[in-house]
Amino acid sequence: MGPSFLLAQFLCLLFFHSHSQPAHSSSNFSSSVQLCPGDQSLALLQFKNSFSMSSSPYGFSCYPPKKVLWKEGTDCCSWDGVTCNMQTGHVIGLDLGCSMLYGTLHSNSTLFSLHHLQKLDLSHNDFNRSVISSSFGQFLHLTHLNLNSSNFAGQVPPEISHLSRLVSLDLSSNSEELMLEPISFNKLAHNLTQLRELYLGVVNMSMVVPSSLMNLSSSLSSLRLWYCGLQGELPDNFFRRSNLQSLDLSSNRELTGSFPPYNLSNAISHLDLSLTRISIHLEPHSISQLKSVEVMYLIGCNFVGSNLGLLGNLTQLIELRLAGNQFGGQIPFSFGKLKHLEYLDLKYNNFIGPIPDVFANQTQLAWLDLSDNSFQGHLPFSLRNLKQLSHLLLSANNFTGKILNEFSNLTQLTKVDLSNNRFDGQIPSSLENLNKLESLTLSFNNFSGKILDGFCNLTQLNDLDLSNNKFDGQIPSSLGNLNMLLSLKFSFNNFSGKIPDGFANLTQLTWLDLSNNKFDGQIPSSFENFNMLDFLRLSFNNFSGKIPDGFANLTQLSWLYLSNNKFDSQISSSLGNLKKLQVLNLSCNNIIGEIPNSLFELTQLEWLDLSYNRLIGLPFQISRLSGLTALFLSNNQLIGHIPSQISRLSVLNSLDLSHNLLNGTIPSSLFSMPSLQALLLHNNLLYGQISPFLCNSLQYIDFSHNRLYGQIPPSVFKLELLRTLMLSSNDKLTGNISSVICELKFLEILDLSNNGFSGFIPQCLGNFSDGLSVLHLGANNLHGNIPSIYSEGNNLSYLNFNGNQLKGVIPPSIINCVNLEFLDLGNNMIDDTFPSFLETLPQLEVVVLRSNKLHGSLKGPTVKDSFSKLQILDLSNNSLSGPLPTDYFNNFKAMMSVDEHMDYMRKNNLSFSTSYVYSVTLSWKGSEIEFSKIQIALATLDLSCNKFTGKIPESLGKLKSLIQLNLSRNSLIGYIQPSLGNLTNLESLDLSSNLLAGRIPLQLVDLKFLAVLNLSYNQLEGPIPQGKQFNTFENGSYEGNLGLCGFPLQVKCNKGEGQQPPPSNFEKEDSMFEEGFGWKAVAMGYGCGFVFGVSLGYVVFRARKPAWFVKMVEDSAHQNAKRHRRKNAPRNGGRRY
Repeated sequence: MGPSFLLAQFLCLLFFHSHSQPAHSSSNFSSSVQLCPGDQSLALLQFKNSFSMSSSPYGFSCYPPKKVLWKEGTDCCSWDGVTCNMQTGHVIGLDLGCSMLYGTLHSNSTLFSLHHLQKLDLSHNDFNRSVISSSFGQFLHLTHLNLNSSNFAGQVPPEISHLSRLVSLDLSSNSEELMLEPISFNKLAHNLTQLRELYLGVVNMSMVVPSSLMNLSSSLSSLRLWYCGLQGELPDNFFRRSNLQSLDLSSNRELTGSFPPYNLSNAISHLDLSLTRISIHLEPHSISQLKSVEVMYLIGCNFVGSNLGLLGNLTQLIELRLAGNQFGGQIPFSFGKLKHLEYLDLKYNNFIGPIPDVFANQTQLAWLDLSDNSFQGHLPFSLRNLKQLSHLLLSANNFTGKILNEFSNLTQLTKVDLSNNRFDGQIPSSLENLNKLESLTLSFNNFSGKILDGFCNLTQLNDLDLSNNKFDGQIPSSLGNLNMLLSLKFSFNNFSGKIPDGFANLTQLTWLDLSNNKFDGQIPSSFENFNMLDFLRLSFNNFSGKIPDGFANLTQLSWLYLSNNKFDSQISSSLGNLKKLQVLNLSCNNIIGEIPNSLFELTQLEWLDLSYNRLIGLPFQISRLSGLTALFLSNNQLIGHIPSQISRLSVLNSLDLSHNLLNGTIPSSLFSMPSLQALLLHNNLLYGQISPFLCNSLQYIDFSHNRLYGQIPPSVFKLELLRTLMLSSNDKLTGNISSVICELKFLEILDLSNNGFSGFIPQCLGNFSDGLSVLHLGANNLHGNIPSIYSEGNNLSYLNFNGNQLKGVIPPSIINCVNLEFLDLGNNMIDDTFPSFLETLPQLEVVVLRSNKLHGSLKGPTVKDSFSKLQILDLSNNSLSGPLPTDYFNNFKAMMSVDEHMDYMRKNNLSFSTSYVYSVTLSWKGSEIEFSKIQIALATLDLSCNKFTGKIPESLGKLKSLIQLNLSRNSLIGYIQPSLGNLTNLESLDLSSNLLAGRIPLQLVDLKFLAVLNLSYNQLEGPIPQGKQFNTFENGSYEGNLGLCGFPLQVKCNKGEGQQPPPSNFEKEDSMFEEGFGWKAVAMGYGCGFVFGVSLGYVVFRARKPAWFVKMVEDSAHQNAKRHRRKNAPRNGGRRY
């Protein structure tokens, strides 16, 4: 062959190659010849230059994003994203997806001059809510149009239907305001007959009738209409489209229909009907038709039938998501037949029992999510077979036990979440082998022990969460080897010691939470290296010293929580460098000095909490924090006036300046702040009248414990959103309580106590609002009757009218207050019998009716478990009579068990305040005491100053949690019950001024907490017990008992009186005489007495009155005479009133 033949052959091959590849792009062609027409090159450049380059949320899935770097004067066919026809040079393809374009796409854009375009991709840019131009209809050669995720809005133009050659159209994931009206959809369905792919997710199609979907091209193979607002019934025939392979109708919550129908096309391989109302039939003749399905998403669906095991017949399944349904029972064993399964999501169901071994043979499984169910037991060893597993998500179940070697073989794991279970023991060493692990979450379990050094092997970790466990000890310094960590959460454990030096290497951290541990010492200076940190919480530890100046380097910080530590220096001015800071919480420390001016430069700050410190001064410059929504400065040492400039904080919704030393008047400008919802100024030295309220946003007002005077301004009653109004303890607030207050329908707390209000209580207060929980009008000058109507369904839990001049009776309608926990009507002039109907209120803990005119006897309970939660009962200073209510005492269950929980009685679950703490005034150990907080453990029973008669019941000894028992100033008789010695928590016992007789029981000596004892003015006798607390009581505890002797009295006991009889005899003495002897005992006594008397008479007769016998008889007569004189003394002679 000659050279000419070879040349001819080469030219033929070149000609063939050029004809077989008519188009070229930058990826497969470069040439010095400019094939691109100049007008198209210019159009492209002008189009690109009409936009700026900017990252946007719409490009979130693009990595890495592309940059459009087109050079003028070069062939546009060589530019990135441009495809040309090799024969003509025309631009036929433009791919600018993920190119960071930002700006408006106008209808006169040069883009629309590229008439030869066949493929156009503008996805994942930000066109700033541009309208999709009708000019798109000019691209008559277009086969592929992708405008996905590009922030288009407005109407989809009907001109899109002119693109009759379209094979693929994607308008999904744009602004929710992008709409497709029925007329445009119908044109699109009618004209786009070659369409195979249609993606309209998030396009508003709420006006499109589902039946019109039947008009779409029969060639359609992929249809995705998720979150389109479709509503109505979808025809069954729609699912029989022979070419349909991929169908996504998810998140159309009002879309109905039935799936699968009979004769279903078996071509479907991808199906997503999640979050619709389409009925999905789990029946053998229907669901088993889906032979080709590989991907099935049925999240939160409307299932008909419960035979979930039928899905095990879909053996081609690769992905199966069934989250958010109501499936229960165990996972079907038929799932073991899904050999190709790679992704299984069963979260948010009601599955129970242990994890079955159905997964043992599913060796392709890469994603297993069983979270938020009710699985229990140990993890099965069969999990070790899932060697391809990358995600194991088992959170929020009831798994227990230790984790042993289940993870030893799972070396492909990248994410493990075992949170919210009951696992315990130490972290298994097998976790150290998972060197691909990126996320490990073990929070909310019972793991314990120390963190192993082996964690340093997990060098790919991005997220480590061990919070809410029982880990202890120090954090190993080797943890610093995890230098790819982005998030570290160790809160709510028992870690202690100092933060290790190795932390200095964790420079990629964006989230660090070490709160609620026992760390101490100073915050390491190495924290200044965390310049990527966005969230830092070190609260509830024992850190001390000063806040490091190096914090100035944390310029990315948005949230900083250092509360509840022991910082004791001034606030570092370096915090002023944290320009992105949104939340700053330094509360509950010992920080001193003034707020530095640098803090007022944090213009992004939204939440500032400096409460519970020792700060002084309230600078007016705080008004420069223009973005502040919450300002908490309570419990400091702030003095002076409240600066009126605070009212410039136009978006402030919460202002708390309580518990300071602020004085002067309340600036009237505070009452016109447009966004203010909570204004808390209580416990200061503020005075003056309350100005009118000019804003309607206020919901929470607390001005209590100040020196305010005058009347409540009428404008308060126009605050329609008001939930809390607390004006208590101002002393000089006066006037009537207007019935207009009942127009505040959302009111939850009304506390006007300890003021000078007068007049009547508005009767509407009992039934104006179902939300009212706290009503406290105590310590005023109110008169008239208690509101008589309390409506059913009310939410009252605290009702206090103590210390007024109320008359009449206690209204029976109070039984409608089924949530009532606290009732105080004491210190009034109520003339009534005991309100036994209160026994029907199941939540009652405190009942105070002292110092009224109650009369009559206390009858026994009529309902089961009456007063079972009662802790405090004060009926003192009334005229109640009859025996003590023994049967009620037997029902006081709460007083029978000791609650060692150190908390206070309160109303929780209020919308703003964390709680309303209950208060009460009681006679306590002989003095009037106001308990501003009532400990849950406080149990007291005060029935003093009444007319009760009879004996002290033995059942009182069951009330073991009683701290105070006062039965004084009644007419009780009999003995002091030895069972009172069982009241081991008793601190005060007052039985004075009764008619009690007999000896003081020795059992009372065991009351080791008894601090006050008053048994005076009774008819007690015998020696006073000695030892323990009894050695501390003085004469006043026993005066007025002529028969007592021994310390501390001056009366000495006779030798024969020094030793008391055994307690057991004492305990039974009363009941023996009360019940009488049986006839056998009487007969035996009579017989023995008769024999003894005859014998003794014979001896006397023969011995002529021996001296020892005469002395015995005379001594006995003398003792009887003394007792007789005491019994016949005037009954009130031994009492003091």
